[in-house]
Amino acid sequence: VFWSEVDGLVDYYARNDVIIQRDTAYLGHLLTYVREGIFGDLSNRKLKELGKKLVPVPGMPEFMTAVRDHVSEIPEFVAEGITVEHYVISTGLRPMIEGSVFGDKIDGVWANTFIEDVAESGYIDRLPVPPGPGPISQLGYTIDNTSKTRAIFEINKGVNRVPGLDVNARMSEDQRRVPIKNMVYVADGPSDVPVFSILNHAGGRTLGVYTLEPTNNHKNVKTLQEQGRIQGMAEADFRPGKPAYLWLMDTLEQIGFEIVEARRQALSTIKNPPGHV
Repeated sequence: VFWSEVDGLVDYYARNDVIIQRDTAYLGHLLTYVREGIFGDLSNRKLKELGKKLVPVPGMPEFMTAVRDHVSEIPEFVAEGITVEHYVISTGLRPMIEGSVFGDKIDGVWANTFIEDVAESGYIDRLPVPPGPGPISQLGYTIDNTSKTRAIFEINKGVNRVPGLDVNARMSEDQRRVPIKNMVYVADGPSDVPVFSILNHAGGRTLGVYTLEPTNNHKNVKTLQEQGRIQGMAEADFRPGKPAYLWLMDTLEQIGFEIVEARRQALSTIKNPPGHV
């Protein structure tokens, strides 16, 4: 019932000339269910516990460890300090992602959050009250199809690693922590089109993945491929020998050797000063 109602929210509010974002409409409706007592005890702790029930696609999260290990075994990459980082950029719920089997494998998460204890008017003049476990009551951080691109630039500039650094700060390409051309984005839906576009334009790599069950989204991903929005397409099966596994391993090796070659080329242009006669 919940998701059927969510599917109709955009049209429901449009009849009253109210515009809402389709990607995040479910968040407000979830709070409605909490307020009405249907999900009365839903807290961030509960969401994190529910995350443990998420069933990963075949090969995950083992692939995330395997790819890091693979890169660490290539001497040229080790010499240059090349490593792999994993990030999740999702219109889902951050507590559930953190509570899932991916929680200890990822380096950062951009996803939706909820606030339990809301700052009331006049809170600045009061002593802070330690938050206690309670039902979620307000939206915190929200992310949709377009704000996913902000996450890309935060990773690109190192905002997630350098406290106080603003994503809008001017920065040369050489100053950016993770060049977009060194990124690989793996996703399955229309909400990822803006990110696909940025990576494709800036030299990054994009892989569209599909599942056949419990839901079949092969047609949607095939459409993305036909429209030139993704560079590769494979079933969301990351076990050794499967197309997605091979595509990603080959692509990461290619990126790694491109980094090595670029650094060697840069060093070759440095000329030593004249020696003593």
